[in-house]
Amino acid sequence: MAGPMGRMMAGGGPENRSLDFKVSGRRLLAQFKPERITLCAMLFCVVVSVGLNVVGPKILGEATDLVFAGIIGREMPEGASKEQVLDSMRERGDGEIADMLRSTDFTPGKGIDFGSVGSVLLFALVVFLVAGLLMAVATRLVNTSVNRTMYRMREDVQTKLSRLPLSYFDKRQRGEVLSRATNDIDNIGQTLQQSMGQLINSLLTIIGVLAMMFWVSWILALVALVTVPLSAVVATRVGKRSQPHFVQQWRSTGKLNAHIEEMYTGHTLVKVFGRQEESAQQFAEQNEALYEAGFKAQFNSGVMQPLMMFVSNINYVLVAVVGGLRVASGSLSIGDVQAFIQYSRQFSMPLTQVASMANLVQSGVASAERIFELLDAEEQRPDPVAGVRPEELRGRVALEHVSFRYDPEKPLIEDLSLVVEPGHTVAIVGPTGAGKTTLVNLLMRFYDVSGGRITLDGVDIANMSRDELRAGIGMVLQDTWLFGGTIAENIAYGASRQVTRGEIEEAARAAHADRFIRTLPDGYDTVLDDEGSGVSAGEKQLITIARAFLSDPVILVLDEATSSVDTRTEVLIQKAMAKLAHGRTSFVIAHRLSTIRDADTILVMENGSIVEQGAHSDLLAADGAYARLYKAQFAEAVAEVD
Repeated sequence: MAGPMGRMMAGGGPENRSLDFKVSGRRLLAQFKPERITLCAMLFCVVVSVGLNVVGPKILGEATDLVFAGIIGREMPEGASKEQVLDSMRERGDGEIADMLRSTDFTPGKGIDFGSVGSVLLFALVVFLVAGLLMAVATRLVNTSVNRTMYRMREDVQTKLSRLPLSYFDKRQRGEVLSRATNDIDNIGQTLQQSMGQLINSLLTIIGVLAMMFWVSWILALVALVTVPLSAVVATRVGKRSQPHFVQQWRSTGKLNAHIEEMYTGHTLVKVFGRQEESAQQFAEQNEALYEAGFKAQFNSGVMQPLMMFVSNINYVLVAVVGGLRVASGSLSIGDVQAFIQYSRQFSMPLTQVASMANLVQSGVASAERIFELLDAEEQRPDPVAGVRPEELRGRVALEHVSFRYDPEKPLIEDLSLVVEPGHTVAIVGPTGAGKTTLVNLLMRFYDVSGGRITLDGVDIANMSRDELRAGIGMVLQDTWLFGGTIAENIAYGASRQVTRGEIEEAARAAHADRFIRTLPDGYDTVLDDEGSGVSAGEKQLITIARAFLSDPVILVLDEATSSVDTRTEVLIQKAMAKLAHGRTSFVIAHRLSTIRDADTILVMENGSIVEQGAHSDLLAADGAYARLYKAQFAEAVAEVD
């Protein structure tokens, strides 16, 4: 069930921008720049193929003229010339027939020359065969260039996602981002594969056929062009009506994917709180929105093809009528008219194809804009070219007049200063929203400070590369994250080097995870899915703690890391963490007493400021904010533990 924040994020922001078709289309074509050689080879094949296809009807027209001439010549008296036969027909009053036969090259008394007809037909067959083979090669080259371009685009998206700040993902639903990286790129690839070669072929066919039409008869060519403005008006009008619906279709697809991903991830809670009907209702609403957008997009663009076919039929009728009159007047041969009718079909067909592919192109460009919007998103500040690092990592952390705010209008942390010496354990407590996790996010450089600076062993962390900084920090969060793989692989994920099975098992023993792992059917080789099915929440937390042990960090960050384990396991973890924390700086964010009682320093935060700091006993004696938290939250827990 989508939460209020999810609904707000799904409906706001840059998603509501209208599509700039021309800019996005040009930018999409620019992605093919590395494929110049392949595209040139493809273009050569298409040009030759189209040229041969365009010449084909003219060759067939010659075969028709040979057959017609043979039929006419067979009926004429042998020994006379063509001019004598025509003059004789005019004397008999058959002047119209004589005019019509004037353009026919027949020999009186001679029938059909099947040898010549066969040679012409064989030549036509070879022409069409070569044209087909070249078009097949062109199609293969198109598929190759498109697939390689989509491969690079996926790489660009993956690289971009790794450079985006945490704030980008905080403001968007995960499923919506995934939809861009999967559905939209797939849609672009399918669009280009289905339309790119065909569009080039159609455009070149229009040019080639038009040239041949003017060669055969410029009058008929002008007649055929009469319907072109009408075709352009139809394509433009329908395209403008369709495009907004394609944009909405892919927005709705992203929202629906986000909802499904959210429901699948939290399906247990949906059932626990009886929200199945509400979830199904939201799914139905979003599915209906997708249906409406998809239907309108496909219907509006689908109208284009029958309209273009109607215009094409008008063209066909005009050409047939005028061509018949030209044959009757003797200005054209029957073969030329036959060729011209074929050309009129060849001329109308690519126009119809271009128009019918408009829905594909519009859909693909709509997806391309969503990808480019992701690629254009503001990135996190780049690391310095020559990152500075401390001469020796000891773990001394200092916050000097640090200020930070998520919303520029709402201050969260103002003028915060703190020094943590190497090897000290600092516990951070306070009410929800006080800024505890934010402090850790700033230390990890998930966010950069708005003012002041944070130093690690005297070096400003803003001058360090993020990888260098985070390599020395081990982090365990309240929300566990496991990937699909074995338990051993999940633990080894914490190491930046190749580790042995012995080191993995040692880290698991330190985190008190070894015992339950060995009770599983396959032990450390037990395969988990990305949800960690088959192990409890506490056991998943132990695996992530073992991962942190294996990373051997200089600084240890535990954000409610023991919230999912029982009291006995928590005590064992505290002992293990005390051993791990020896000589290391530790930041512990927790509410439970057992996590913070033995900390060297306890920081009490309220509204982004440190209101108290000191040891457990000193803060209790001060009877201030910490004492109030203690009495409200920890008194009963202390009694149970003691």
